[in-house]
Amino acid sequence: MNTTEWYAGYINKAVSEIKYPAQPAGLYEPIAYTLASGGKRLRPMLVLAACEACGGDAVNALHQALGIEMYHNFTLLHDDVMDRADVRRGRPTVHVRWNDSTAILSGDAMLTMAGQLMMEVSYERILRPVMELFNTTAMEIYEGQQYDMDFEKRADVTIEEYLEMIRLKTSVLLGASCKLGALVAGAPSSTADRLYEYGVMLGLAFQLQDDYLDTFGDPAVFGKAIGGDILNDKKTYLLISALQCGDDVARSEIESMFGTRSEEKIRRVRELYVQYGIDRMCRDAIDRYSDLAEKAVAETEIPEESKKFFIDLARKSSSRHS
Repeated sequence: MNTTEWYAGYINKAVSEIKYPAQPAGLYEPIAYTLASGGKRLRPMLVLAACEACGGDAVNALHQALGIEMYHNFTLLHDDVMDRADVRRGRPTVHVRWNDSTAILSGDAMLTMAGQLMMEVSYERILRPVMELFNTTAMEIYEGQQYDMDFEKRADVTIEEYLEMIRLKTSVLLGASCKLGALVAGAPSSTADRLYEYGVMLGLAFQLQDDYLDTFGDPAVFGKAIGGDILNDKKTYLLISALQCGDDVARSEIESMFGTRSEEKIRRVRELYVQYGIDRMCRDAIDRYSDLAEKAVAETEIPEESKKFFIDLARKSSSRHS
């Protein structure tokens, strides 16, 4: 197994070497701009790492890794238009630097390119399972996005509904990344399925961690200002838990602040979260899903060195609480 730094460097090099048609520049320049903005490269890293863990060569899974990264960034282009987000990874979003139509069309092109990359398999026999997994995952992500949009209009979202939404919108892509690597390596279905489960649990831990850090994190570590979810009344694990677990007085106070934007609102909502133990509930949930990720990978028959790689990655999701 290689290190996370090696995988990230390998992927970044491969991304920088993608050859785009020269014309029309208005279609391809935003794609190159988006992919060059970096990011953790977690999803393609999982593809390559899972392939190696299952006895394959990372080179054989590179097209699928790039396809996953292309697909993930396609979703971000469209998300930024829907959310009217101005900044992504410290740079203006595509719809700000260009316009909405460009972001939508370049995103569409990225979706198609992702499918083309996904089809570049080393062995014909894995083409169908690879494409079935890719297409199923894509549809689940669209379902998750729709649920997220629906939740904006609802005041009665439950924790169970929220967890299912983030499983679909975020976690299944990490699960698919792990399983794709296993498929390319020719791993037994039991191993591929357990690695998929690992990725899903890892994704849940990561998303809940993001919820927590947006409210309680260190801005210098988190990479952006704290409290955005509170200001935007975003349905997160913290907010939904507070509305469900707090008393009527706390619920009424939080609801009375909906639609307002101030530092005082951030301060007071944070106080209420701590008062009712919502912060501890969120940390416990992060740890729970991280533990489930560890359990899933521990039950595979991949080498112990490989298990350690994935377990260490899961533990990072439960240790970075600030």
